[in-house]
Amino acid sequence: MIATHNQGKLAEIGDLLRPFNIEVVGAAELGLPEPEETGDSFEANASLKAHAAADASGLPALADDSGLVVPALGGEPGIFAARWAGPRRDFALAMRTVEDRLRGKADRRAHFVAVLGLAWPDGHAELFRGEAHGVLIWPPRGGKGFGYDPMFLPDGYERTFGEMDPEEKHRISHRAAAFRKLVAACFAIEALE
Repeated sequence: MIATHNQGKLAEIGDLLRPFNIEVVGAAELGLPEPEETGDSFEANASLKAHAAADASGLPALADDSGLVVPALGGEPGIFAARWAGPRRDFALAMRTVEDRLRGKADRRAHFVAVLGLAWPDGHAELFRGEAHGVLIWPPRGGKGFGYDPMFLPDGYERTFGEMDPEEKHRISHRAAAFRKLVAACFAIEALE
């Protein structure tokens, strides 16, 4: 089960798992509540969410904690990236907040972090971290992806995550980098070919 109520994350993780013929179900489909993210790091929150979902469902659970890290903002929004969007998950507002706080700053570097937590009902768990580095642009471009994707221009590319097709983004994203580590640890090599 995928321990998220975020439909964008559920779709992206489902796409990444598709080649392994793994049937996925989201936490919302099972009526599981979202646990409060009380951790002080991406790793702590991914672990907390994965364990809560595995305990509640009796199924292996994959959780993601991810966010945008902006050095010029002292690392914010970081683990609070979704909270910057407010209760309505308004990422246009969140992107505007980032841009407003960057006003007058020359450093527009940023990176996305994703930590995948994989937990089993017996309590065993593993964590996998991935990052994608780039710069923030304004105004945002593209209507694909979700969250801060339209303002994130990955290093070496001319299109934002918001302008990329899912297949292209899956090759270079923070979540894909973490997923490659998970695959290497959990699946037979033949599955990769």
